[in-house]
Amino acid sequence: MDARDLIHDPRAVAAIRSALNEDVGPGDATTLTLVDPSALAAGEILAREACRVAGASVGKKVFECVDPSLQVEIVAPDGTDVTTGGVILKITGRAASILTAERTALNFMQRMCGIATLTRAFVDAVSEHGTMILDTRKTTPGLRLFEKNAVLCGGGSNHRFGLFDRVLIKDNHRRLWQDGDPSRLDLAVVAARKGFPKLEVEVEVESVTECVSALRGRPDWIMLDNMDCAMMRECVELCRGTSRTEASGGITLERAREVAGTGVDAISLGCLTHSAPSVDLSLEWKADIQHGG
Repeated sequence: MDARDLIHDPRAVAAIRSALNEDVGPGDATTLTLVDPSALAAGEILAREACRVAGASVGKKVFECVDPSLQVEIVAPDGTDVTTGGVILKITGRAASILTAERTALNFMQRMCGIATLTRAFVDAVSEHGTMILDTRKTTPGLRLFEKNAVLCGGGSNHRFGLFDRVLIKDNHRRLWQDGDPSRLDLAVVAARKGFPKLEVEVEVESVTECVSALRGRPDWIMLDNMDCAMMRECVELCRGTSRTEASGGITLERAREVAGTGVDAISLGCLTHSAPSVDLSLEWKADIQHGG
């Protein structure tokens, strides 16, 4: 996925329209009651805290879906940084349309900015080692496109998008393979390559012994799950020249630099998408409302 391609994906547009339908339903009762439909206004979406921007293009699309006549300017593009008070979008046009679109636009943008900002913090923490920061499938149902896009905006990389684009042999799969025999992980890799020869194959291991077993099958990746740094270093050396390595399992921002120092190629983090706090954004009017004749 390219961060720039999100809004051109029909799945994203469909999700935006679904979110609007969820919020607006048969009509915005408050705005229909109180706001002159001919009133014109100018507003800005601004950040109430410093953040990495993600979802600016999504917010723009939300406003355009509600009212194609609205003029929406992206001031801070996806992947840029803003300080407190920084303007991300400017919107001009019918005040009623702006109000109807406001919450859905903010919901997408606040969530995406939060993910991008947390991702950026991890990327910065491991920058001296050049370690990739990866997301996971621990995403909000129906929002994976947006959340993984936000990771890209934060400087991270996407792991597999779903169950269909990489073979990842995890502990629960292994328990059902060859009676759970950890000495036969290489045969699991062979079976995976036979079944899906065009896909990368990754194996999760929890010990040096399991790592050695998996390496005999020469998987593309080995996931080092819940290991201490000493064990990771040993496994990284074993894998060098054969398989790339991914550290996973409860890695905090405080620990990320130390983990990257073991030499792993990547660190995968479910927290990027399941625990990132939303960024505080708001829409403010920036000009007097003009009423039609």
